[in-house]
Amino acid sequence: MLYRDFKGIKLSALGLGSMRLPQTEDGLPDEERTFALVDRALEAGINYIDTAYTYFGGQSEAVLGRALARHPRDSFYLADKYPGHTVMADKDPERIFRTQLERCGVDHFDFYLLHNVCEFAEDVYMDSPAAGYFIRQRELGRIKYLGFSTHALLPLFERFLAKFAADMDFCQIQLNYLDWTLQNAEEKLRLLDRYGLPVFVMEPCRGGKLAKLSGEAEARLRALRPGESTASWAMRWVQQFDQVKVVLSGMTDLQMLEDNIKTFSGGAPLSKEENELLLGIAESLKDSVPCTGCRYCTSVCPMQLDIPVLMDACSELRFAEANVIVSALLEAMPREKLPSACIGCGACMDMCPQGIKIPEIMKELSQRFGKMTKWADLCAQREEIARRIKEGGRNR
Repeated sequence: MLYRDFKGIKLSALGLGSMRLPQTEDGLPDEERTFALVDRALEAGINYIDTAYTYFGGQSEAVLGRALARHPRDSFYLADKYPGHTVMADKDPERIFRTQLERCGVDHFDFYLLHNVCEFAEDVYMDSPAAGYFIRQRELGRIKYLGFSTHALLPLFERFLAKFAADMDFCQIQLNYLDWTLQNAEEKLRLLDRYGLPVFVMEPCRGGKLAKLSGEAEARLRALRPGESTASWAMRWVQQFDQVKVVLSGMTDLQMLEDNIKTFSGGAPLSKEENELLLGIAESLKDSVPCTGCRYCTSVCPMQLDIPVLMDACSELRFAEANVIVSALLEAMPREKLPSACIGCGACMDMCPQGIKIPEIMKELSQRFGKMTKWADLCAQREEIARRIKEGGRNR
């Protein structure tokens, strides 16, 4: 396992994220498989474990707490986050922090983050006592290292650093070869270097988007590194930066974990030519909707639409108008959950870390659906059925 020095302690360069733990059929963390994942991660030398108050409605913290309780406390570093970016942040950081300690079954967090400093939550982090509260918890030893995660645009990113950089021990940003230019990750990395802040990385594979590419792109990668997965290229790309101390990966099964362990256990770094190849591939991907499936948007959607699923469908249709997968999805989806049900309120946009104009995507998706013959026929059939039911009610 590769390790990086962070303020005198040895952190595994690969961290175990918990936003995408193994799940049961009802969408909750699968405890047995999560335990196995944690056990294997620690056995392989991964010592940075990350969770958050909002993941799985708090179940992530609880199941990880139970999994980690079976191991010595000094065998891992546990990171958690304050959810100031969500409506769940009720301006009572003490209550939330106490709940997190209880869920995880610990008396302190090794790393703690102000979660998703973004435009929507600017007041919570810039003008409220929350930041000060957690700075005090570090002084009391209940937090060892305090940092923040962010998807903010550069103006807020710079404002936050100007005000709080001296109080922060690290920063977690979205860094991958697609967002190097798409989300100004290069500039953010340069800014953090200016402030002397170590970098922790989230979304190295862009929510899985960089783990599965087009057949042509994957063939080019395999020709250069036959024994390595597509995901390993994204991981190796992030490894090249000395500022980066931990690369978080949300691993949903042991196979994914083993592949990441292999990537972070050695191997040749990417060459200049390989780097250029990845950046070229990134340019070809920019027509897709840059959704990572974080699901922040779904928590505020008044129509309860499954927005990440619909945005993935839009990306699919951008690549191919006649798409069997999307057609099957539509046939199984209730009418009130279709993109046409979007009322355009914009609440989702305020929550989106990627800055996606979601109502516009929903409108585009509705238009693309309308061009699909099967979809048009299905709509007509549903309208006819609805009309008959309505007429039957009148006749009674």
